[in-house]
Amino acid sequence: MRNKHQKHETIDYFLKIVWQTMATRYNQIVADFGITQSIGYMLINIDPEEGTTVSQVAALMGAKSTSLSRMLSQVEKMGLIYRELNKGDKRSVKIYLTPLGIEKSRMAKAVVKEFNNYLNGHFSDKEKDQLTDMLKKLNKLTLNYKPPDPLS
Repeated sequence: MRNKHQKHETIDYFLKIVWQTMATRYNQIVADFGITQSIGYMLINIDPEEGTTVSQVAALMGAKSTSLSRMLSQVEKMGLIYRELNKGDKRSVKIYLTPLGIEKSRMAKAVVKEFNNYLNGHFSDKEKDQLTDMLKKLNKLTLNYKPPDPLS
């Protein structure tokens, strides 16, 4: 008979739970700044001087264009970003931070830095290296995984 907890002892389960816990904690912290964890992450990934194309932001965030489009509209209404046609490529749009967006981005970066300092303080260099190596390996394995053909 299977252990009733066995279904929760998979690698993907632990990754999901840890990420959800971290995202929830980030959301609790940045709520005081009037943003969410995902908005903070977006702001951090926009170059404050050069701007960043929508496609670059989508790739950095791992977001689909439809959900990113809604988020961009929301963040634009909040006065944190503005959009312009890319001068180098009229087919694409670049996102720029407003002064308020720059301020919120700095706050988000400070939260990330402080939280990571906290985490780093509880892991040895060897543990951090092992975790990073394992996560890189897991990412590579996931990208290379080919499910078996259900018809064979």
